[in-house]
Amino acid sequence: MSITIVFFLGLFVALIGVIPPGLLNMTAAKISLKEGAGRGVMFSTGVCLVVFIQTYIAAIFSRYLSNRPDVVEILQRVAFVIFVLITIYFLVLASKQKEEANPVDEDDIRSKKSRFFYGMFMSALNVFPIPYQAYMTITLASFGVMDFERVSIITYVTGAAMGTFVMLYVYIFFFDKIKDKAFTSQKNMNYIIGSVTGLVALITFINILREI
Repeated sequence: MSITIVFFLGLFVALIGVIPPGLLNMTAAKISLKEGAGRGVMFSTGVCLVVFIQTYIAAIFSRYLSNRPDVVEILQRVAFVIFVLITIYFLVLASKQKEEANPVDEDDIRSKKSRFFYGMFMSALNVFPIPYQAYMTITLASFGVMDFERVSIITYVTGAAMGTFVMLYVYIFFFDKIKDKAFTSQKNMNYIIGSVTGLVALITFINILREI
């Protein structure tokens, strides 16, 4: 498999995971608005360094699981049920929720530490990328679009870190233009999250059918 394709797969998967407004991208946007884009970029760089490490751990874990097809089969079915439930939850929640603006919190972040290390700290608290990337790398490997050779793993992990940075960059430089738009309302955020998890559930279901 071409390392270029593997790189862009990692980038795309990470982009999908970071699109919904969350703690990291909203913090990056707030730092940028209050302290300048440069400090927002430094925060994002710290975040991406930890994402690189987390994704690497996830890929190594996936390589181990790839030698245990019985375990992978069970995890796929469990993941499918979980993603379906999450999708239903967020779509139902969004349908019942009133439209409300969700502007960036105006409280000042008073930490005197480097924004780079602050980004690393905040990213380390967010362990979601590990199970998410572990599942996605197993899925991609099952479709034959990547393998678990060292070069492939490093390429994928680099793409994932870059994809995270790209989305944080988008939030940094464009959030001030869209922060008052309907896109950032809690209702629409729930629709976005539900759609993303629904897409992942669909991919999981297709993969399960292929193995029956």
